[in-house]
Amino acid sequence: MEPRKPPAEEPTVSRTLRLYYPPSLVREPILHRLIRQFDLTVNLLGAQLGIDEGWLELQATGSLAELERAITWLTAEGLQVTFLD
Repeated sequence: MEPRKPPAEEPTVSRTLRLYYPPSLVREPILHRLIRQFDLTVNLLGAQLGIDEGWLELQATGSLAELERAITWLTAEGLQVTFLD
């Protein structure tokens, strides 16, 4: 009997995203929760946040499935997500 092979790792993908914050979420720790809840490496590229709204640009790297899960979560939280690459 052959030993079991570990499952093949999913390829890593990297996407540059811009997250648009509505006024109700500007003071929420969205980035913190994104990093804690998902198996992604997040690199902050730029941001402009004010009292009423803002945006955050980041590069997220991980498996395609995890990236899709994170984007679904961000959208469900109320952020608008735009792909920059």
